[in-house]
Amino acid sequence: MARCILIGAPVEEGQRRPGCRMGPAAYRVAGLAEAIGELGHEVDDLGDLSLPTDLPDAPCANPAVHSLPQILGWTDALRDAVDDSLSAGQMPIILGGDHALALGSVAGAAAYAHRQSRPLFLLWLDAHSDFHTPMTTTSGNLHGTPVAYIAGRDGFDAFPPFPQPIPAERICLFGIRSVDPAEHAALLRHDIAINDMRVLDEQGIVAPLRTFLKQVEALQGMLHVSLDVDFLDPAIAPAVGTTVPGGTTFREAHLVMELLHESGLVTSLDLVELNPALDERSRTARLMVDLVASLMGKKVFDRPTRGG
Repeated sequence: MARCILIGAPVEEGQRRPGCRMGPAAYRVAGLAEAIGELGHEVDDLGDLSLPTDLPDAPCANPAVHSLPQILGWTDALRDAVDDSLSAGQMPIILGGDHALALGSVAGAAAYAHRQSRPLFLLWLDAHSDFHTPMTTTSGNLHGTPVAYIAGRDGFDAFPPFPQPIPAERICLFGIRSVDPAEHAALLRHDIAINDMRVLDEQGIVAPLRTFLKQVEALQGMLHVSLDVDFLDPAIAPAVGTTVPGGTTFREAHLVMELLHESGLVTSLDLVELNPALDERSRTARLMVDLVASLMGKKVFDRPTRGG
């Protein structure tokens, strides 16, 4: 059984729509700790991290970029929190907060993995590739940059060097369906596994994911999973500011989580982009909690019939 630690990351400066800072509270109200504990795991709640008060003066040559000092502050705080929890033998579950939090959470996992001489792998469950840099983004929203930072792309001079950039072959983008031309061109120059919805439609969910998980297992790697609400179809998960039609279904998403549980490889997890202000009676928050339960071992035959 796992020793899980919940780390609230009320980050919303990575984009412009308010509401993501309420995400950690929504997960708690939806019963995340209880769902994990009922499966026999130990679970503690660290509470919410706070943005440091002494933010760096960080100008950016790209005038579109906003909130850079705040994102740098969150990156430092999250890197330390994730590294500390892994060092204590815990599985950190980061409650977001927008996807800019992964700039810090994956850096913390990478720092720990490097000290352990273990390779870190990244499974990015998202509608977007998030492969912009602060120099290429036109929106200025830094929640669209974490994968580029993690992969070691240039353009992150304001950020601390990534502890050990993850080689392209250890990164899997899964469920992608919204990539702009600049990101597409950059991705073509890297060997990142891109399992977009076309691939998943043609090959199914299982084969591409198992291929990636076998690579993690073969190298005795650590696996960081970053789960964005918009990985799911907005018809079942409306509480996200970046809705993209054609996402994974309820059953597909649970199958991904069940396969991850069976692999026994996941060592850290992000839950990102939940915006409770856009939710419908907490249905998205409850679905995300249910998915985490699947990742932690809940089986489909354990689920009671709703209503009736």
